[in-house]
Amino acid sequence: MLKYRKATFDDVEHIHKLINDYAKEGLMLSRSRNSIYENLRDYLIAEDGESLVGCGALHFVWDRLAEIRSLAVDPAMKKSGIGRRLVELLEEDGKERGARLFFTLTYQPGFFAKCAYVETAKEQLPQKVWKECVYCPLYPYCDEVALVKHAE
Repeated sequence: MLKYRKATFDDVEHIHKLINDYAKEGLMLSRSRNSIYENLRDYLIAEDGESLVGCGALHFVWDRLAEIRSLAVDPAMKKSGIGRRLVELLEEDGKERGARLFFTLTYQPGFFAKCAYVETAKEQLPQKVWKECVYCPLYPYCDEVALVKHAE
């Protein structure tokens, strides 16, 4: 039975492996253990029994602006609704805290379009969005797609 919960320290290695397995395939950017530890409060976990089968994070960037990031689902569980549910739960958390605009930078724009995100020019996002980009190996040649969604 699927359960969604906040991440704990015990989840870090599983999160790291799930994200970086996708990163090795060029499907998302990698995350260091250090980054996951520093942002552990941002992460939400999908669990099936004792197995971590999905993760996602909500990162507050600026006034009422939040990023959905590090969204990954175990390949064996793809197309089961886990990713969509993680996005919904992360958005609910953001709305409860006052977020009014959500964005993502992704190599999977089709998935986020199904979640009602709309592609936008990266230049339309506030400068604050780019503060962590300087640590990315692709900086300054970002090839991710930017998508946004206004809170309802």
